[in-house]
Amino acid sequence: MKKHLFLIVSFFSIVFAQAQFGGLQSSQMLDPVDWSGSIEKTSDTNYTLIFKAEIEPEWHVYSQHTPDGGSLPLEIDFLNAETNFSLEGETTESETDSLYNEIFGVEEIFFANNATLKQKIVLNDASVNFIKAELSYQVCKESCINQEFYFVFDLKNNEVKVFSKYDKFENYGGAIASADVDNKEAKTDASSSEPKKIEASNDEEDRGIFTIFWLAFLYGFVALLTPCVFPMIPMTVGFFTKQSKTKAKGIRNALLYGFFIVVIYLFLGTIITAVFGADSLNALSTNVTFNIVFFLVLLIFAASFLGAFEIMLPNSWANKVDKQAGRGGLIGIFFMALALAIVSFSCTGPIVGTLLVQAASKGGLAPIVGMLGFSLAIAIPFVLFAMFPAWMTNLPRSGGWLNSVKVVLGFLELALALKFLSNADLVLEAHWLEREVFLALWIAIFGTLTMYLFGKLKLPHDSPITHISVGRLGFGLVVLSFTIYLIPGLWGAPLKIISGFPPPMNYSESPYGVGNTKSTGFGNTMPEGDFPEHAELGPHDILAFTDYEAGMKYAKENNLPVLLDFTGKACINCRKMEERVWSEPQVLTKLKNDMVLISLYVDIKEELPEDEQYTSKTTGKRIRTIGNKWSDFQIEHYSTNAQPYYIMLDHEGNPLNSHVGYTPDVEEYNSWLQEGLDNFKETKN
Repeated sequence: MKKHLFLIVSFFSIVFAQAQFGGLQSSQMLDPVDWSGSIEKTSDTNYTLIFKAEIEPEWHVYSQHTPDGGSLPLEIDFLNAETNFSLEGETTESETDSLYNEIFGVEEIFFANNATLKQKIVLNDASVNFIKAELSYQVCKESCINQEFYFVFDLKNNEVKVFSKYDKFENYGGAIASADVDNKEAKTDASSSEPKKIEASNDEEDRGIFTIFWLAFLYGFVALLTPCVFPMIPMTVGFFTKQSKTKAKGIRNALLYGFFIVVIYLFLGTIITAVFGADSLNALSTNVTFNIVFFLVLLIFAASFLGAFEIMLPNSWANKVDKQAGRGGLIGIFFMALALAIVSFSCTGPIVGTLLVQAASKGGLAPIVGMLGFSLAIAIPFVLFAMFPAWMTNLPRSGGWLNSVKVVLGFLELALALKFLSNADLVLEAHWLEREVFLALWIAIFGTLTMYLFGKLKLPHDSPITHISVGRLGFGLVVLSFTIYLIPGLWGAPLKIISGFPPPMNYSESPYGVGNTKSTGFGNTMPEGDFPEHAELGPHDILAFTDYEAGMKYAKENNLPVLLDFTGKACINCRKMEERVWSEPQVLTKLKNDMVLISLYVDIKEELPEDEQYTSKTTGKRIRTIGNKWSDFQIEHYSTNAQPYYIMLDHEGNPLNSHVGYTPDVEEYNSWLQEGLDNFKETKN
């Protein structure tokens, strides 16, 4: 029963390894990027204009070249270009990172920690003194912010002025007070109160590493249950207990044996990190070519586990190491540990390879952390059984069940391999592996695994089965239940348990499910022409207003409270909230029936009519677009500039409870909605 419990835990650890964490809840102005500039002169008419950004840890500014459909790219608008000067070539960028975004289905390109952009220009008139540029971009961590800054390059004095307020930038024509130019001070003025430094409630990077460690630890325990490792436990423990003159010496040697196992696997992780580089592993894992390579590698591993062939290191290596293991002392113990790693490679190699592939997706030191977790799980049982030999009597005997463990791992390798092929397909937008095809393949894989566990299939190295154990039956029922759970996904079910593994809902032959069409969710289909003014179908077909005044008017007419949603088309965590929180029945019912949703998108680029454009009294920025308007509205009324951001209001625009930001906990968000509804009812009594 214990061995099947290990398999169940490992199975669900692999399926759920991509859990998300954290959120920001406070109302404040965020200011994660500092800009500066410089000028390089190459001749009287040739210059290079340089933009430099210092980005706070964990925040990302998105490149000019990040693909459409994801976060907003950085844009630079050079004023009076082609009149006073000409741009020579494109704006070049410093080193960027890339990461596949499963929410948007694109491989995003971004800057971390710092950014440098350079633009060469040629003056059409040598007497031109000033070059002006407007820079806009999106910066994201757990929340997203759209920001604009204004640059004046003073060619005559070789100085660069950076403004956050448009009127100072627009009217600049000579010397100004340093306080007006200072980037940080100008940005601080954008809020009516002193902005507070925001501290994330969770460190996502640390949590990702923590997940890798425990996932690797579970991989190590599963590796123990393979036919290459499990029989080695009594043999190794017997060697230490018989060869050591005292029990204390036997325990010491066992501890050294375990220590050397850890050292050997850590060395492997260190080599992988050193060869590819801590930062480049992440970029490699999101590259189309490497995703396809990872897919093929995992297919080979799966075939090996299923019995097609064995992946083995040369026998000469094992023989040489085995001779050294007989020398005794520290050197002998080290070579015994190395012999275990080499001899067991046919079973542990595919597991270690899969682990390193997954660790590569995290980048940084994740391969080293992964090898630490894996090796500890391998080493600890050897040490414990050497210290307490009596425990050996509780170990199950070796037998055909060990090969069954390998076969189960082979099926899991197949399922995981499809994820890497899907990543490549999504980046290429080739539509080879749309959501329905992916799910159909997973149903086939886990359905076949179910038949194997129930004894209906036999693979090359399996022993004859006269009956199946209760543990194997239980595990088979779990896999069968999971397979049945997947089937409604073919008809549009969201399948939240495996969120992030299949392609997104919109990457599908039938985005709304086979035979389904968009509806309001109120029991009948509402033709678009019958929507109230400035209303549309939002996420999950919730009726959503995109104009504040129109939404407030509708709420008053229908005697409903308002959920004001500051969001963005390119806001990652906005989509996560809609996909994983708003879709829950207890939340969705409230959003559809008990309140009026007003979604104000702060990144819409559609320009306002000229007579409606203005300079913000709060931030000093030029408000040109609909997105600018709603961003300024958020800052002016709620002193914050981050999305997602949620406020519940009565008909006079008064808050009904506290404001919240990214809140991935469904029950917490549902309780917050209910509190607002209860307070609204009280105001009406």
